[in-house]
Amino acid sequence: MSRQTPLRIALVSDTHNLLRPELLSFVDGCDAIVHAGDICEPGVLETLARIAPLTAVRGNNDRGAWAEALPVQTRLEIGGIAIAVVHELPDLRGDPRANGVAIVVSGHSHKPALDTRDGVIYVNPGSAGPRRFSLPISAAMLTIDVGGAPRIEHARLIE
Repeated sequence: MSRQTPLRIALVSDTHNLLRPELLSFVDGCDAIVHAGDICEPGVLETLARIAPLTAVRGNNDRGAWAEALPVQTRLEIGGIAIAVVHELPDLRGDPRANGVAIVVSGHSHKPALDTRDGVIYVNPGSAGPRRFSLPISAAMLTIDVGGAPRIEHARLIE
């Protein structure tokens, strides 16, 4: 049976143990959630996993047995799109394009970014947690159309 509606995947990073109501509203109704690290407490993952299927990686501030169980890099496929997830881009292993990866999701900088390099989309959703410097509080939404075309839009969660 083929899918009739686009898939919506919330891209989140750097919550640093702060689950804002604005983030919870943002992820509500998504088909999946991807967290690119710096979670800081397992309760964040537990809450997000109750909303939608969750994929997460360990960030440099994630410590303890629960964090050690998380991979530094992972890959998932959703809607026919291969996605690699890593907290810091220097930790990305392998050639994404050669490995069939269409999108790389990362975090760490707290700075929202969207770029295409060598045919691969690189997205940093920014930080959904505590404000850092004058950077926005943000996340991103990956929408995969029925035909398989991906679209990514950043969202400011608070002004």
